[in-house]
Amino acid sequence: MSKTIIRGALAAGVASVALAMSTTAAGAAEPVPSAPSAAPASTPAPSPSTTRRAVQAPVLPRPTGPHRVGTTTLHLVDGSRPDPWVPSVKKRELMVSLWYPAKPSGGRRAPYMTAEESTLLLKEQKITGVPSDVLSRTCTNAIADAAPTGRRNGLPLVVLSPGFTWPRSSLTTLAEDLASRGYVVAGIDHTYESFGTSLPGGRTATCVACPGASGDPMVFGAKAAKGRQADVSFVLDRLTGRHAVWKGSELIDRSRIGMAGHSLGGASTSWTMVNDSRVRAGINMDGTFFVPIPKKGLSRPFLMLGASGGVPGEDPTWDRAFERMTGWKRWLSVEGAGHGSFTDYSRLSEQIGVDLGTPLKGARAVEITREYVAAFFDQHLRRRPQSLLDRPSRRYPEARFWR
Repeated sequence: MSKTIIRGALAAGVASVALAMSTTAAGAAEPVPSAPSAAPASTPAPSPSTTRRAVQAPVLPRPTGPHRVGTTTLHLVDGSRPDPWVPSVKKRELMVSLWYPAKPSGGRRAPYMTAEESTLLLKEQKITGVPSDVLSRTCTNAIADAAPTGRRNGLPLVVLSPGFTWPRSSLTTLAEDLASRGYVVAGIDHTYESFGTSLPGGRTATCVACPGASGDPMVFGAKAAKGRQADVSFVLDRLTGRHAVWKGSELIDRSRIGMAGHSLGGASTSWTMVNDSRVRAGINMDGTFFVPIPKKGLSRPFLMLGASGGVPGEDPTWDRAFERMTGWKRWLSVEGAGHGSFTDYSRLSEQIGVDLGTPLKGARAVEITREYVAAFFDQHLRRRPQSLLDRPSRRYPEARFWR
């Protein structure tokens, strides 16, 4: 499976670009400033209009559940630890998006990302010929700051952790769908690990961690996964503790918390479960297990969902992790899927004219990801048995069961 922390999510008009941590080949992430921007973000001057194609605003697929979806953004500061990537910053600063079932209302659709975040993402992925802010104009489905709905302690919570260099918005399609099915979803931007994270006051944190990714991938990945575990545990404290920061926190059932992640986010999921018993079920979407599961094992439910090459024997960390899982577990791969197929970019790239070079089309990738992730959490957080997880499906023949 040739797993890496960063693999090509978008490509400059041809096949996906392999952004392997251990190489400096064309397409690898370029070095970025080693400190956050202290001044308001400024968007680079646009390229001459003659080099750009006319691109309509991308549109996220509609959620499939019965509930309307609201979203809000939280700025959380953990004063108990310095930032792992910028030690001179004595407090860990995080941006978190929440998606949740919402009361019917008017209101405006929430922005997908900021123009600065779009510019940095496209620049570092070497995508040219489209407006630099095109991803910030993506049409979402969630209503900004809509009033949440549900009964007290009635909604399961799912935490989403994105791939390395990618923002929390990269999993919006999945988040909106889970919220429409009755979940609260928390998407975390792990600061200084994405190409760009917009912070309050017009600041932008860039990928300070990126240069370090050129060393030993297992050492780097372990450090990042452990840092993300601390991020997730802190966010859970702030969402479910006595002094919760969100007005809808009383709706969250603290006994039904799950986590899913893509790439490095998936690697961080198992380690978070090892260290935080509040996370009752987890999914790794195509991420190397950089931190081994302890020999004593992991007894809570876990789904390993890989891309097309995600077969036993290809990535030894997957074989080892699966053997050490002692509870309910499944190992699936999706034929025709690439590393980015589990994110929004499988669909958005097609709309802006970028070819990921994967046989599986974006709409199909979205459908399969949504259905298997929702089935897993419905079964293990809601105790609703799902036959989709027991055997191959005629509806989704691309999903191959390995173990």
